[in-house]
Amino acid sequence: MSKKAPAGNPSRPNPLPGCPMAAAFAAIGGKWKLTLLYWLAHGEAHFAGLRRRGSPITPKVLAEQLRELEADGLVERVVTGPVPARVIYRLTPYGNTVLPVIEGVRVWGEAHLRRTHGGAAPDTAMGCTTAIA
Repeated sequence: MSKKAPAGNPSRPNPLPGCPMAAAFAAIGGKWKLTLLYWLAHGEAHFAGLRRRGSPITPKVLAEQLRELEADGLVERVVTGPVPARVIYRLTPYGNTVLPVIEGVRVWGEAHLRRTHGGAAPDTAMGCTTAIA
């Protein structure tokens, strides 16, 4: 996949052309994308900061997921200095439009954890317990 993939990410074709659900899952589906978008909803972050926060995510997978989110126009990659460039990631205005969906998934996930784990409170280790404002 090209680092300079155009918006809309044609390198990952929609498996069901014309289906809104397939389009949504192509853009935000995947093991880490919703979590990354959630973290970026709480503020921009450097690659290393995202890597530390999501310790089970390998650097390769993190880079791939961020590239795909960038190619779909949800995340912006900003170079903040000379080589070796420090890079920050932040949500684009278009990325902000998916936040109600992410908050709904987070709330549902909390209820699901309580239901399936006998009322136990969600684990704060991954930092996904704060509502998106």
